[in-house]
Amino acid sequence: MEIFDLAAKLGQALKADDRLTALEKAKKAYEEDAVLRRDMTEYEVQQKVLSQEITKGEERDLHLVEMIQNRIDELYRKINENSAFKELDRAQTAVNDLMARVNAAITYEITGELPGAGCTHDCSTCGGCR
Repeated sequence: MEIFDLAAKLGQALKADDRLTALEKAKKAYEEDAVLRRDMTEYEVQQKVLSQEITKGEERDLHLVEMIQNRIDELYRKINENSAFKELDRAQTAVNDLMARVNAAITYEITGELPGAGCTHDCSTCGGCR
């Protein structure tokens, strides 16, 4: 079988994996959350305004900088507490871990060595104990 045929089969198997299915579902919920989108947009705008104010040098308004920074901190907390944001983060981490394990298995088959063979004490990233 050709390498690209095997890669296609691997891609199909990965696409059917529950972790990728969960990621797609989490992305959809994230994108459809109007409150989260609003907060993310405001967060980005506040970051730009803060950056512009800071670059003014001695002319910058320290009180305004503090107010903007407080709002950014508040938005950051609110965004990170949002259930759609947290679920997307969890799902993305699970997929990243899966892909790291797949890549480690492929590397092992090519080289005979486990990438980063040191123990991380996190069995979810492990290719097996020595």
